[in-house]
Amino acid sequence: MYDCRFQIEIQRNICKWLFTIQQLNHSTTQLSQPFNLLKIQLPQPLNNFNLFLHRMNETVSFDDTAIAFAHKTDKELKEAHFLFSMMGKPLLVQLGTRLAPWSIKAGLPVKGIIRSTIFKQFVGGETLEETSSVAKKLAESNVQVILDYGVEGKEGETAFDAAQQEFIRVIQYAATQPNIPYISIKVTGFARFSLLEKLDELMHTHYGGSLIFSYYAALESLDHAEKEEWKRVVNRMKAVCAAAAATKVGILVDAEETWIQDSVDALTMLMMDEYNARQAVVYNTIQLYRHDRLLFLHQSYEAATERSFILGVKLVRGAYMEKERRRAAEKGYASPIQPSKESSDKDYNSGVRFCIEHIDQIKVIIASHNEESNLKAVELMQQRGLPLHHPQVHFSQLYGMSDNITYNLAKWGCSVSKYLPFGPIKDVVPYLMRRAQENKSVGGQTSRELGLIKKELKRRSIAA
Repeated sequence: MYDCRFQIEIQRNICKWLFTIQQLNHSTTQLSQPFNLLKIQLPQPLNNFNLFLHRMNETVSFDDTAIAFAHKTDKELKEAHFLFSMMGKPLLVQLGTRLAPWSIKAGLPVKGIIRSTIFKQFVGGETLEETSSVAKKLAESNVQVILDYGVEGKEGETAFDAAQQEFIRVIQYAATQPNIPYISIKVTGFARFSLLEKLDELMHTHYGGSLIFSYYAALESLDHAEKEEWKRVVNRMKAVCAAAAATKVGILVDAEETWIQDSVDALTMLMMDEYNARQAVVYNTIQLYRHDRLLFLHQSYEAATERSFILGVKLVRGAYMEKERRRAAEKGYASPIQPSKESSDKDYNSGVRFCIEHIDQIKVIIASHNEESNLKAVELMQQRGLPLHHPQVHFSQLYGMSDNITYNLAKWGCSVSKYLPFGPIKDVVPYLMRRAQENKSVGGQTSRELGLIKKELKRRSIAA
């Protein structure tokens, strides 16, 4: 960890020093002269300071649709327009999200329709081999990939062991690719949901003053069979993390429903304690549409500081809003969701600021489709004299959404990726249904996507 902090401090000081030189020279075009005079060899990734200094006081824009959709053909753009037009109809989305899973289970011939529409828009392919072509196309625009084995909902020890092996296979594949620095995993991929739920409940019953103390107290209340089952869960997690550490691939642990999240958080924090001593290998996902998560971010930082490990975090707003509110209403407890979008935005932006202000101890992935949040992150980096391609700050958006953010950030030199799931159509249906629901429930998301697509179609003089 000392090496990491030392490197960051050197880069920060070099940036400030170069900016001072820039002010003295009054021109970016003359910047090379003092470098030549001093015979300075600039280290990677700080090799493009002319661009960095030129943009220190400029503002990133996400309105350039020519950059946003340069990777799409006219046909692909029209297909995206049709899909988002359909997703903008709430009744159609509600009907589709119910019928699609049922049709798949019933064996109806709907895979072709799903493949050519929502699957094509949001998923890389059914196999790693199919997905590789999408990843290579993203690399052409300097966009990286967070690879996600998108299979959900399978239970049983055989399925859990298979998921562990698949996660390791994906890690090993990612390690061979130049633009896949991360993979995403779900603890529910190799742990029984009801066991996670019981452990979470016990953590609240046996609260020990902190997340980890509560976790260990809860473990003692499991019966013998459950303890043995949980050991297998921990061993699977360790095997995945060890494979990631050995190949220098980051592991992003997905967020889950609130009623199992504490058990997932405890397991993830323990993995960070073991594998994040010198570099961030394991990352937790913090959903800031929950009103208690900003505090949790601060507590996680305190734990990382106390235990001397690098805190890896992926900041998201969240994807289970309707489900969370419905369950809270049914069971009669206070909703964990923020009272308003404004509250969620405020906490999210505060979380981004906190991470950037503590960049020596935190490696952050700003995973957001919100333009303001991404702009604020860039502004904070500029204000602190940090290069936009800083090794501790990464941006990401879902594949198939917010291309105006992703590709414009890439054009500015930011470290940015697409979250790219893959898997058989029948297995990724839950993920696809969440994307449809998310576009329906997130205010203005579908209309924003449509507006940008229409703007680009008009620029290309193509009728929608």
